[in-house]
Amino acid sequence: MTAALRLERISKTFPVGKPLIGAPRALVRAVRPVTLEVETGETLGVVGESGCGKSTLARMLVGLEPPSTGAIEIEGQQFDNADPAAFGRMIQYVFQDPISSLNPRKTVRQIIETPLRRLYGMNRADRAARISEIFDSVNLREEFLDRYPHEFSGGQAQRIGIARALAAAPRILVLDEPVSALDVSVQAQVLNLLARLKAEFGLTYLFISHDLAVVEAVSDRVAVMYFGAVVEIGSAKRIFNAPRHPYTRLLADSAPVVGRPLRAPEGKDTELPDPLNPPTGCAFAARCPRASDLCRRVEPELKPMEEDQLAACHHPLDP
Repeated sequence: MTAALRLERISKTFPVGKPLIGAPRALVRAVRPVTLEVETGETLGVVGESGCGKSTLARMLVGLEPPSTGAIEIEGQQFDNADPAAFGRMIQYVFQDPISSLNPRKTVRQIIETPLRRLYGMNRADRAARISEIFDSVNLREEFLDRYPHEFSGGQAQRIGIARALAAAPRILVLDEPVSALDVSVQAQVLNLLARLKAEFGLTYLFISHDLAVVEAVSDRVAVMYFGAVVEIGSAKRIFNAPRHPYTRLLADSAPVVGRPLRAPEGKDTELPDPLNPPTGCAFAARCPRASDLCRRVEPELKPMEEDQLAACHHPLDP
C-alpha cells in the first residue's frame, strides 16, 4: 500500500547574519535529513523539546518553508512549491494559536471561503453548501459565520481553524500543537473532535506536540526529535513503555504527572547544543549518562531495535 506521506532525507538550513551583499556569516541546520513514512489513516505523533525542529518540519510539509534538501511525496506523487494549489488540496495545516492564525479583518465566512475559491474555484452557492457541511462537522452554528475571530473563545477559534483546513478537502492534516493554547477541559473536546473527523473523512494526521500525554493518547506511532533529527521512532505503546533512546526516557521522566514529584533530569547539561557550534558525534552526548567516547566522535544512525522500533543510539536502553 502506498504511504500517505513520505519524506526522503528532507532538511532545512537557515542563514544567520546574512549581510545585504555577499554570503551569510553562518548556517544553522534546523532540521537534519529526515526520512519518514506515514501510512494512510495513521496518526504519527512528533515530540521533542522546543527548538528541536518540529514546527520547521511541519512548515516544510505544507509548503510554508521550502526544504533545503530532500523530497516530499503525497500518495506516491512528488510535490514541490511549483504548484501550491495541488499541495493545498492534499495537505493542510492547523496552527498552534487559534486566534492569531485567523485574519482579524475578515469574517469567519470570508476566512473559510478562501481555500474554496483559491483551490477549487467554487461559485457562491457551492461555497455556501460546503461551508454549511463543514460547520456542522465541527459543531459550530452557522450564525457564527458573519462574526470576527476576536469574538470567539480559544476552543471555538480552534474549531474554526480546523474547519478552514477541512474546507480544502485534504487527505492529510498537519496539527502543530493544536491544543497547547487551550484549557484542559477544552483540549479534550478538540481531541475528541479530531478523532471523529479522522474517522468521518478518512484523514491521516501528523500530530506535533510537546505534551507526551496528549501524543500517547492520539498517536499510532511516535517520532522523537532532538536537535533537528529523529532519534527514535516506533509504535506509541513501545515508545512510551519501552524507550530505547536515553532522550526519550528523559522526556518521559521529566513530564509532570499528578501524584508524582518532578524528577530532575540526569546529566550535566539541560539545554540543547548551540546550533551555531554543533557538537561532533551524538548531539545528546553532553546530557546522556550513558555517553562514551564513541558517542562524542561518531553520530549514530537510526537502526532497528524491536519490531518496528528504531533508535539512533550507540548504547540503547534495555527493552
